[in-house]
Amino acid sequence: MAADSQILLKSDTNELEIVEFCIDEGTKQNFFGVNVAKVREIIRRPELTAAVSSPPAVAGMMCLRDKVIPVLDLAMILGKTPEKIADRIVVLEFNHVTVGVLVNSVSRIYRLSWERVERPNKICESAYITSLVKMEDRIILILDFERIIAELCESSAMQTVENEVLEECRVTERRVLVADDSSFIRNSICKTLRNVGYTVEEAVDGEEAWLKIENRLATGAFDIDVLITDIEMPKMDGLHLTSRIRKDNRLAGLPIFIFSSLASEDNKKKWQSLGANGILTKPDLPRLVQIIGEELSSSSSPAVAVN
Repeated sequence: MAADSQILLKSDTNELEIVEFCIDEGTKQNFFGVNVAKVREIIRRPELTAAVSSPPAVAGMMCLRDKVIPVLDLAMILGKTPEKIADRIVVLEFNHVTVGVLVNSVSRIYRLSWERVERPNKICESAYITSLVKMEDRIILILDFERIIAELCESSAMQTVENEVLEECRVTERRVLVADDSSFIRNSICKTLRNVGYTVEEAVDGEEAWLKIENRLATGAFDIDVLITDIEMPKMDGLHLTSRIRKDNRLAGLPIFIFSSLASEDNKKKWQSLGANGILTKPDLPRLVQIIGEELSSSSSPAVAVN
């Protein structure tokens, strides 16, 4: 399934496709979504093998084409109490991890603009929800599977930058703008960059990042030295943000680094034409810190000259 969806990632469309699935609580249906680019396939639940010494949220293991993968009890993770046993598995693949997720049913795939994707308000905020989509009769909640899996699997969490690397890459008087809708990922990136010595500014999506850039251009006081952007973000995704920046001649010298769980080798080739200085796969934070340091050390002048 994921392979067929990659057409959306070939160009600057600011669109995505989401797979909608449900977790039922009696007569109540909870609707959730995930980017189809992360979905490998959807299957019926096979007989699961118990996983020894695993977290309670790991329902078991299954064999998928000679590969053993863990299967997560999503209802337990989200604090739901379904009356029926979940009999569908959504197989996800990203960040070099393959995992199955138990759900009660899979509805359909929707193609829509990122402009329709909204951030939840403060009252409805949840650690596992990055955004939502308002449909005519329901709301689809987009889940932060990067965080869910990272909390269950240490190797999938954002990699720690060793002290030696922090010292080697230490800088002063450099400002980085970080755009990522996942507070978990964004906080990890920003904390590390601040430890290196960067002044870090945050944006919760591509639209906010673009507004921050526009405002600086308008005032003639552009002080952003590097942009780090995710791909999947409400309102404006990272591909559209990168394209918009590269179409503005005033920003030709601004280094852009895409840091995404969707940065497979195939997608990296498709995104090269957008003009990013580097495309890195989460959770390789040490490499991100190093490559930014290398970029800035090669140039001591401001990224953008504003008259």
